Amino acid sequence: MAELQEVQITEEKPLLPGQTPEVAKEAELAARILLDQGQTHSVETPYGSVTFTVYGTPKPKRPAILTYHDVGLNYKSCFQSLFQFGDMQEIIQNFVRVHVDAPGMEEGAPVFPVGYQYPSLDQLADMIPCILQYLNFSTIIGIGVGAGAYILSRYALNHQDTVEGLVLINIDPNAKGWMDWAAHKLTGLTSSISEMILGHLFSQEELSRNSELIQKYRNIIARAPNLDNIELYWNSYNNRRDLNLERGGDITLKCPVMLVVGDQAPHEDAVMADSGGQPQLTQPGKLTEAIKYFLQGMGYMASSCMTRLSRSRTASLTSAASIDGSRSRSRTMSQSSESGTLSSGPPGHTMEVSC
Repeated sequence: MAELQEVQITEEKPLLPGQTPEVAKEAELAARILLDQGQTHSVETPYGSVTFTVYGTPKPKRPAILTYHDVGLNYKSCFQSLFQFGDMQEIIQNFVRVHVDAPGMEEGAPVFPVGYQYPSLDQLADMIPCILQYLNFSTIIGIGVGAGAYILSRYALNHQDTVEGLVLINIDPNAKGWMDWAAHKLTGLTSSISEMILGHLFSQEELSRNSELIQKYRNIIARAPNLDNIELYWNSYNNRRDLNLERGGDITLKCPVMLVVGDQAPHEDAVMADSGGQPQLTQPGKLTEAIKYFLQGMGYMASSCMTRLSRSRTASLTSAASIDGSRSRSRTMSQSSESGTLSSGPPGHTMEVSC
């Protein structure tokens, strides 16, 4: 049997009796990822090269978890605290993971030449199909923070059939208005790029406390050898288009969506948080439980035990299996569609969490 398995993944060998080319390709891919676990890959796309890291092996009839980080971070500095958390291991054992680094954000990335045209957020979203094609993955559950959440939402709008669910942390689906643009320009006259990005990632209250976490990320961003690249990603984020999502409108997310905003986010009372609070860094335990709850609502991990999420938190979540679509929204989704509500189609498909 071992010899048959070996023949199956070597080049130019015949298929096993009764085996289809599709099954052979899936087996070959599983063997390759098993041997290449945790390795970083790059693929060329119409908008340049994109780097991603794969952990685990594909699970039958299960999507991959694909993450996308925020501005000023890479996949490690954005998601490592969450995916290394003890209770998260139950999740990562059940799904293969793909961590995407935005172009020029990966560790050791060279600085782009002067005049380089960095991709827009829409173009960054259009790179994702190249990643999935390379890995031969058909569907994903996306986890994105800030700019990464916007990118995954844009991808989901363009490729509805390939996205089973989205976890969107601190997403702002709206383009910057004139007032926001003017404020951004004025801030740029008195603040460095690193301080502006910190103000996007964390609330003013968090920054004024200057905790060890804030000091750590201030050093990461200010001393980043690819700070010029980070500024390009930052500019693309600030020039994003409006997602134009409306409840009951023509443009909606068809998949289940979990919206997450940190308690420290300055726009917590709005639909989405543009900045402040990084729950994947500060509250990995609560976020892990919320993700488990969300996955259970999608029909995965039915036997998983919920242990740390408080009753008050649990009461604020909307299960994907809910039939009460008319109940009021939680405080993280308090605004109307006119102010940018992120719609995910039929009632009961949205889960909101404040960490």
